[in-house]
Amino acid sequence: MLEGVTVLDFTTLLPGPYASSRLAELGATIWKVEPPGGDPARHMHPQKKGTGIVFLVHSQNKTLLEINLKTEDGQKTVRNFIDRVDVLLEGFRPGVPERLGIGYEQLNKINPRLIYCALTGYGQSSRLAHAAGHDINYMALSGMLAQHLDSQENPILPSVQWADLIGGQGAVEAILAALVERHRTNQGRFLDISIFAQLQRLLKVHTAIWQATGFSRGVPQLTGAVVCYHLYQTSDSRFVALGALETKFWDNFCRALGNPQWIPHQFSRADPENSVYREIRDVFSIKTLAYWSDFGHEADYCLTPVLSLPESCSDIFSPD
Repeated sequence: MLEGVTVLDFTTLLPGPYASSRLAELGATIWKVEPPGGDPARHMHPQKKGTGIVFLVHSQNKTLLEINLKTEDGQKTVRNFIDRVDVLLEGFRPGVPERLGIGYEQLNKINPRLIYCALTGYGQSSRLAHAAGHDINYMALSGMLAQHLDSQENPILPSVQWADLIGGQGAVEAILAALVERHRTNQGRFLDISIFAQLQRLLKVHTAIWQATGFSRGVPQLTGAVVCYHLYQTSDSRFVALGALETKFWDNFCRALGNPQWIPHQFSRADPENSVYREIRDVFSIKTLAYWSDFGHEADYCLTPVLSLPESCSDIFSPD
């Protein structure tokens, strides 16, 4: 779909490389520029044959170049082929690209059709624009981390770098929109993508609910607080996910288990004081994960096993 589109990527670590890897998957040609010594992700652990796996995954289908932008020769190299580039992606703090000779205004004079995407933690003009940060910081400040709490209401750091990945995906969306716009106008543009702002956008519904009700954890019935949308433990200490929000799925589930008396209590609380919850919990607890996995395939209940990553990648549980 993006065949013929060339991307010059100056980013390192995860957000930008993830973004350019998505563009590569869509057919774009990616020239990844690394500083002397390489992208720091090369040296991160875990590694495969001495190279960071994060780097290896997000460097597939890219042409790797080493350019020292702190030298005149390096800057000249970029200027010499910028007219062949459709998209430039960078993750420097504001002001740094200009000092390196690759700022938007500097390159726009050479290539007015250039789409220039600055992917940073806090954007170009916010109060924190020049602050250092990583995934953990963006999640902490945006309110996202406060959505992941343990039973003691303490924040839990997810093992997936959601801020970096969502920021990268936001950059991809903006770049694709700019490519469509350029088809009409024949002009490029500057894209200011803030990872922090991307997270805040994801929490727009949470924010609206908080402003209206004072509840800051999103849609209450989607937090596992009701019996039809909850995680239940099986006899082998595994878990299944029941997501029977629609009446037809809940009806199917209740009738398949021979308990139509549960139907009126679809959105009752998943609380031990609720007798319906206790009954459902006890039903799940006497059968294995394998049993409930098979049961979930028999009809539309929106019932699935909670899988480990290796299980999800295996043929046993493959949706194909």
